[in-house]
Amino acid sequence: MDDDILRMRGITKTFPGVIALEDVNLAVRRGEIHAICGENGAGKSTLMKVLSGVHPTGSYDGEITFDGQPVRFSGIRDSEHVGIVIIHQELALVPHLSIAENIFLGNELTGRGGLIDWNKANAEAARLLDEVGLQENAVTPVGQLGVGKQQLVEIAKALSKDVKLLILDEPTAALNDTDSAHLLGLLRTLKDRGITCIMISHKLNEIVSIADRTTVIRDGRTVETMDMSEPDAGQERIIRGMVGRDLESFYPDRESAAGEEVLRIEDWTVWHPTQDRKVVDGASLTVRAGEVVGIAGLMGAGRTELAMSVFGRSYGRNITGRVFVRGKEVRARTVAEAIDNGIAYATEDRKRYGLNLIDDIRRNISAAALGKLSKRGWVNGNEETKVAEESRRAMNIKAPTVMSVVGKLSGGNQQKVVLSKWLFTDPEVLILDEPTRGIDVGAKYEIYTIVNKLVAAGKAVLVISSELPELLGICDRIYTLSAGRITGEVPVGDATQEGLMALMTQDRELAG
Repeated sequence: MDDDILRMRGITKTFPGVIALEDVNLAVRRGEIHAICGENGAGKSTLMKVLSGVHPTGSYDGEITFDGQPVRFSGIRDSEHVGIVIIHQELALVPHLSIAENIFLGNELTGRGGLIDWNKANAEAARLLDEVGLQENAVTPVGQLGVGKQQLVEIAKALSKDVKLLILDEPTAALNDTDSAHLLGLLRTLKDRGITCIMISHKLNEIVSIADRTTVIRDGRTVETMDMSEPDAGQERIIRGMVGRDLESFYPDRESAAGEEVLRIEDWTVWHPTQDRKVVDGASLTVRAGEVVGIAGLMGAGRTELAMSVFGRSYGRNITGRVFVRGKEVRARTVAEAIDNGIAYATEDRKRYGLNLIDDIRRNISAAALGKLSKRGWVNGNEETKVAEESRRAMNIKAPTVMSVVGKLSGGNQQKVVLSKWLFTDPEVLILDEPTRGIDVGAKYEIYTIVNKLVAAGKAVLVISSELPELLGICDRIYTLSAGRITGEVPVGDATQEGLMALMTQDRELAG
């Protein structure tokens, strides 16, 4: 069609031993918000890297037409020159530089003698920040901003390059509801200005609310492109295209059979490591065998701080309170002692704290319990490989071998490696912090199934999640946390999103 700003035809991209994209076709209309959906590893990000020149012309087969002209990009500068800008899921900002310095990094505004004109740069940055609704001063270091505001800086940076087509890869994955709503509102504003947007996301409710059309990719191939104004265009149709089947339910069925108490936390208080304030204040909770217990709270409520401080005091100072595992008080002053006492914690930030991305699956899985594989200080490599291979099969980790580098895996498969690592420690209680963040609906279902198997085997699972439907779908009980204090404990049968939100926003003085 004449109103297509972008056409990609017959795109095929291979890596050694893997076909990432096979004959993919994509057409994006001028001025629309076009969503791309697919499971982790389906090829979405690879397709966008082909488009933006990260994978240059010659490294793939197929052709790209942009704004009516055939294009061949040898790098990102080439694609940006014609108005295509990509914002990756891992933000490419330098934390110690100012907002203005980040916006014009590589495209500095110069004055006389070729020197940078900082007055001009700061003034132009301030104008761009106003466009994206960010009130910060242009000289503020980016590292002082939250993730939501950093996303806005990235968009301001794109606007400085006269963007015609803006590509956003999982832009709201790490954002809270307020920041997500602001970002989606900004995309609508950009659309009104005639800027075309491509958005990759696993948050299907956001896709349904904002996208004009949606293309679904499965196993490196285009499944369909649907007009979101069609009556049957919605989450169920997208999921069917993504996974190749209907999901009867987002959450697998599980019989609730809580047994004896496994974990008890009493009057747990944690102070911020550098500030004079409590981040967890007198929290008490229990988890029983065969039970999934959730913790719900807004950003900053103290959920992760609670989990990390219990896990070998890996966060905070002046920690007081008591922790019991199967009735025995444990004094886990280090992560190693926490593991030895049957506590495992799967972090919310798997790439920074959960995995060694440059190492293979085998060594990541064994990392937390090398003592089980060593004798006289030497690790039995054959046994390590055997254990990892068993986990790969049991967890359905999609990788050719356990020698595959973890950093090359999709988000869902990386999360399975994290779970495999902690399950190898044979914990009594497993704390899962945002276990399905940034992974697709099919992989989420697999993670939920793994959790169900754990509790069926008598383990206790504590889940922290920002997604209330997820907690309602997989938990037996839910604790709410506000300003570091437990404000409620609700059986899932009595819980609603509205009721939980009321407890999560309860005034601190009323919380006691």
